[in-house]
Amino acid sequence: MREAAIFILLTGLIIIARADSNDCQALNFGHGSVVCACNATNCDSVGRVVLPDPGQFVSYVSSKTGSRLVRSQGQFQENSTGAALRITLNPSQKYQRTKGFGGAMTDAAAMNILSLSSGAQDQLLRQYFSPDGIEYRFVRVPVASCDFSTRLYTYADTPGDYDLQNFTLAEEDIHMKIPLLQRAQALSAQPLNLFASAWSAPAWLKTNGALTGKGSLKGKPGGKEHKTWAQYYIRFLEEYGKYNLSFWGLTSGNEPTAGQMTNYSFQALGFTPETQRDWIALDLGPALHSSSFPKTRLIILDDNRLLLPHWAKVILSDVQAARYVHGIGVHWYLDSLVPPDITLSTTHHLYPEYFLFATEACSGWKPGDRGVRLGSWDRAEDYARDIIQDMNNYVTGWTDWNLALNQDGGPNWVKNFVDSPIIVDPSKDVFYKQPTFYIMAHFSKFLWEGSQRVGVSFSQHTDLEISAYIRPDSSAVFIILNR
Repeated sequence: MREAAIFILLTGLIIIARADSNDCQALNFGHGSVVCACNATNCDSVGRVVLPDPGQFVSYVSSKTGSRLVRSQGQFQENSTGAALRITLNPSQKYQRTKGFGGAMTDAAAMNILSLSSGAQDQLLRQYFSPDGIEYRFVRVPVASCDFSTRLYTYADTPGDYDLQNFTLAEEDIHMKIPLLQRAQALSAQPLNLFASAWSAPAWLKTNGALTGKGSLKGKPGGKEHKTWAQYYIRFLEEYGKYNLSFWGLTSGNEPTAGQMTNYSFQALGFTPETQRDWIALDLGPALHSSSFPKTRLIILDDNRLLLPHWAKVILSDVQAARYVHGIGVHWYLDSLVPPDITLSTTHHLYPEYFLFATEACSGWKPGDRGVRLGSWDRAEDYARDIIQDMNNYVTGWTDWNLALNQDGGPNWVKNFVDSPIIVDPSKDVFYKQPTFYIMAHFSKFLWEGSQRVGVSFSQHTDLEISAYIRPDSSAVFIILNR
């Protein structure tokens, strides 16, 4: 490689002088580090990345002490001596290619963004989607309501409407999510990759007659309820298409194991891997294939990775179901229970033609550590570690949960309050960019679509956590976490 641009994430005890060009308006709320406050007229921005001259590298550093994507440039040495750690890039060891990074446009996220003035709304959307921002490429869109809504609803609440004659989008779609997605797309230099996830079928299609709690589809795969639920997805794609919004992919349903739990508190639809397999083979797969959206990618699981590789084996070993599937979606919530190589790498080696993709993650969900922690550096390191682990085990991209929440971590109708990379305070017309926002930036800004993970080795033992890539422009990217 003639050129090498190295983008580095360093954290922990390393202290870097603040750069004048980084206009973070730092506020400390006592949670380990700072947030950067933004309003309609002022917000720090990483800006557009320019590669250095051949023989030089550029680094971007974020740290607990308050550095946020601080840029510096240096010269490669021809030879070096001494006991310093040497990290060696091995481009001949090639692994998976990157798809991208993003977050979710939930009802709650849309409500929070729209609670700001129009200028602050634009500023927030630019931070996520514009070439001067962190250039998110993926947006997850809930199909009808989820817990991060203010009410329970679906698009077909008329009992017995198997032909979906009364299917209609909600006010939350038409007046909130769709306009914001259109604005995000207008800001992005490339087409956004939207993917859809449904939480629950209409209550009249379900065994328990409710959107919440333990319940699955009535009847059996191939039956009228299962066919109606498959067509519900198609209708969603058609209705959003009327607003010039097309979908890169859809998942077979959010957290299918939740709908198998007694007294589950919010929207869910239960599937076992066997019933999901048969529904895809007999209903959803054929419906997608014969619709106007045959190239829309179908992602199975959309649940915690500890369900792998079993869930993938059940579905992908079935020829009829596997022919319709493109990828496997994983959530991060129970990642500490099972090592990534046992779940992710094992699944990749069994089914290398299906991509692995992280579809949901957030901080502040654990009992005893709930809700918003403004400036939490521990949560930022949790994000960085999980993304590096996932990517080093064949995951192709990583999607955060809500794009923006309020200071309570909502709204959420069941009070399942969590944290978000951007927290909105409409009373002051400001939003706060959390340390997790900058962690996402270290990946989304520098790992272009098509960047290929490559091998890396060390001259001695190190506790640094590292992932290395060659981008389509032949520049090299190191992402390094020092906890």
